[in-house]
Amino acid sequence: MKKTVIGIDIGGSTTKIVGFHFEQNKKPELIAPQFVRATDPVTSMYGAFGKFTDQNGLSLDQIDRVMMTGVGSSVSQNPIYGLPCRKVSEFTCVGLGGLYLSGLQEAIVVSMGTGTALIHAKAKNLDESGAPIVSNEQDTEIEYLGGTGVGGGTLIGLTKKLTGVATIEHIEQICREGNIENVDLRVGDISRDSFPNMNEKLTASNFGKVSDLATPSDIALGVANLVAETIFMMAIFAARSFGLKDIVLIGNLSTLPPVRRVFDELQEGFGVRFIIPENSQYGTVIGAALYR
Repeated sequence: MKKTVIGIDIGGSTTKIVGFHFEQNKKPELIAPQFVRATDPVTSMYGAFGKFTDQNGLSLDQIDRVMMTGVGSSVSQNPIYGLPCRKVSEFTCVGLGGLYLSGLQEAIVVSMGTGTALIHAKAKNLDESGAPIVSNEQDTEIEYLGGTGVGGGTLIGLTKKLTGVATIEHIEQICREGNIENVDLRVGDISRDSFPNMNEKLTASNFGKVSDLATPSDIALGVANLVAETIFMMAIFAARSFGLKDIVLIGNLSTLPPVRRVFDELQEGFGVRFIIPENSQYGTVIGAALYR
């Protein structure tokens, strides 16, 4: 018998929702994720649920349960339209979602949202196809390693103050015209001879070479670079502590081009592999829906 499970991740300004069709002895079937924006978390939650069920032709009697996570998941303790609801730890969801999306048995999973959280996740068992079995804390080891307040909130807040641009879409646009050479001091600017075998594109000092003539685009790109490189190095330190090379990036920042560029350009010199899977921005809510 096919069962449908809904996952909802209620954030401060957006709510993400996803579904899975579960059928015995078959791989869960993903229903395309969606998100809605609303300042009130209850409105956002019900709006996301209504939109998702309507667009996917789901009736209430087809839904087995609703799994909730995120900072706003405690706003309502009541069932949604009579459906049973369960709250799942956000860190557990990050680990489950990261392994599911990447297909890895073990990895450091980095959730890049308003802030940044680092998780060590390891699936204890594999299915017949060799894919990790990720459904709960019995099948998977999940360890929260810590994090940093540097994340999407940092990017938006600093860029707004420094350039007046306040939305992630507009930040992405102005970063396209930015020149990081007008902002950051790089290893190549100091001396190539002093740092053998080191990537000359590495930043020696964020905003350490900021020019009086730096444009708003340059400044915005500098902020994006600062945020991405901070997360980049923290993830590498975490991976080294477990002897791992695979690092999975999820969360809204993982889809932002000036942030992704940093991971693509710099990873080779550190002997790690940064993986940004399809639907990476929905990693946490996918983990919630998978939890059983």
